[in-house]
Amino acid sequence: MYKGKKILAIIPARGGSKGVPRKNVRIVGGKPLIAWTVEEARKSRYIDRTIISSDDKEILAVARALKCDIPFVRPAALARDNVTGIEPVLHALRNIDEHFDYVVLLQPTSPLRVVNDIDGCIKKCLAESACACVTVTLADKSPYWMFSLSGHNYLRPVVKHKDMPLLRQLHKNVYALNGALYMARTDWFITNQKFITGKTIAYVMPQDRSVDIDTDWDLKICDLSLRNRI
Repeated sequence: MYKGKKILAIIPARGGSKGVPRKNVRIVGGKPLIAWTVEEARKSRYIDRTIISSDDKEILAVARALKCDIPFVRPAALARDNVTGIEPVLHALRNIDEHFDYVVLLQPTSPLRVVNDIDGCIKKCLAESACACVTVTLADKSPYWMFSLSGHNYLRPVVKHKDMPLLRQLHKNVYALNGALYMARTDWFITNQKFITGKTIAYVMPQDRSVDIDTDWDLKICDLSLRNRI
């Protein structure tokens, strides 16, 4: 609890990953991937309850071995590729027996995120009385230098501009979602059914803790980083 507000954390872990098969239970840094998020959530000074939402027997078995709170088994219909990340959160809120003032989504694909990131985001959200707060990181490439290709491989700028700054230092800083944490006031989230609107604020995380595992290369980077973490 923080400032009298009850906070629920949800760790969603479906079994049907396509980019990196079985990634939520792959061994990363000597542990199942999901364990890194579970352990950091437990260190939080502000989270009152952390639950796992999964449809997968193997993931649930790993979660039980980690002594996780598993109040339900997610329906298979909510674990398909075409289901957005919002639906499992709404399902969780409907299927727990407590009311929480805030909900925090912690994806297990962000194993480099640490408890200071979690608690820092929570503190910022409440300090600014924000409806929602999500984690971002400084983008390593400016959108002014991004292009699509026409049918004849002509460059087409993603961002329309008259005079593209040629020096990187002249570009404005831009930030990308890093997927590590999404937080919202529960009643606001249920009404809007999204974390990101014009009222969402950002909590900036460093790039070295912002890897979101989508590929085997991401997995290798995280494994190396976690094995060498001091």
